[in-house]
Amino acid sequence: MVNTIESRGRYFEEFEVGQTYKSVGRTITEHDVLTFAGLSGDYNQIHTDAEFSKTTPFGQRIAHGLLGLSIASGLAMRTGILEGTVLAFREIEEWKFTKPVYLGDTIHVELEVVDVKPFPRLNGGMVTIQVEVINQRNEYVMKGKWSVLVASRQQP
Repeated sequence: MVNTIESRGRYFEEFEVGQTYKSVGRTITEHDVLTFAGLSGDYNQIHTDAEFSKTTPFGQRIAHGLLGLSIASGLAMRTGILEGTVLAFREIEEWKFTKPVYLGDTIHVELEVVDVKPFPRLNGGMVTIQVEVINQRNEYVMKGKWSVLVASRQQP
């Protein structure tokens, strides 16, 4: 007997405008920042030099904006809604970095489905999601829209 694992993600047909989801939190660490600097090649002093960062308007080191965006993507996946059903990340629209993310901040994402569009030739459709990244002080640190291609439920 072969056991199959069912996807816990939602299929395209299960998405409706107005649905909302909230992720768990994730604390931004020193390791995250240094690893991202190494992967991206972005060793800007605002991220890597504590003494230099004291002289900036932020007064301390901040995480890379794109690190925050990357972690937000992972947090969205941790909600489970796209697990095993997402076909591709298609677009980022209107993305704004509104406040810095400091080392030690804990962020989570809040998601709202704002549009769905079937793509029958792909056996799925596009789901557009308003994404808000919020820190432990309930401040919006970044926000915008993501569009993802999601599989349709397979017909028996």
